Amino acid sequence: MSLSQVDCLTSLPFGTWPVPFFINGMTGGSEKTKKINETLARAARATGIAIASGSQKAAIKDPTLRDTFRMLREVNPDGFIFANIGAELDEEAAKAAIDMLDADGLQIHLNAPQEVVMPEGDRDFSSWLKNIERITHSIDLPVVVKEVGFGMSRATFRKLMDAGVQIIDVAGRGGANFITIENQRRDRSRFDYLEDWGQSTVISMLEAQPYLDRATFFASGGVRHPLDILKGLALGARAIGISGTFLHTALTKGSEGLIALIEEWKQQMSQIMLLLGCRNLGELRRTDLIFSGAPEQWARLRGPRLEEMATRSQRNS
Repeated sequence: MSLSQVDCLTSLPFGTWPVPFFINGMTGGSEKTKKINETLARAARATGIAIASGSQKAAIKDPTLRDTFRMLREVNPDGFIFANIGAELDEEAAKAAIDMLDADGLQIHLNAPQEVVMPEGDRDFSSWLKNIERITHSIDLPVVVKEVGFGMSRATFRKLMDAGVQIIDVAGRGGANFITIENQRRDRSRFDYLEDWGQSTVISMLEAQPYLDRATFFASGGVRHPLDILKGLALGARAIGISGTFLHTALTKGSEGLIALIEEWKQQMSQIMLLLGCRNLGELRRTDLIFSGAPEQWARLRGPRLEEMATRSQRNS
């Protein structure tokens, strides 16, 4: 086959994206983060990829901070933008976050481990699932429920799907570790022993295998190069979110540097697809997968059957 035959378009419940990765939610709420959002939004506009806001809770409480988030839309008027709130907020807050950005979709983030370790964090999560259910049924836009870097298990997937959630970002361990970050703020009663809490992105996607036909999955957490993107897609994710690598590039090389990196990743993704002999993402999802280390040990105990994953191209040829 030829490189010209490779098409990385990804189909989603709300339409299609020309490339299957996006700038995931990161920041907002101060003058410094306003400038970061401007840089990220310029890159999203120039490259045509989607972008998600960081948590807008601060601006919902204090309207003077709205412009630090609104910058995403002002710079990127025609792009696909996700608003972002925590699961502790209700449907009115969700609508306010969406209105703030004229958003095309909403992310609801889950961060219970971060809250527990955070000295001033929340300790009552009893409203979260009900809030998610109400928001999902009251918002006529795509709603993504995502972790913030601790991964998800089958039990979580089942609860979310039963609540009506159709798009789930597993956001596994491997990128920013908010237990480590919040633990450094504690003078006593530290949680050093929880710093490896949660499931990696790969293990979270193994957990997702029985539900790939019931929900749309995104994968994020520790994505550092195009091969990581393709691994997530091969595991069944429909789109891949990137935060840390893009943020570092934005801070050190500005919007032009980030634009160059994203365009490079687009090209390299297609070139690796060529190496694999995959013309599109459907063919990529039928490639054989070989696991080792922690993912292999996990799958031996909980599934899926690794032998079937390793020979799936033979059944789908």
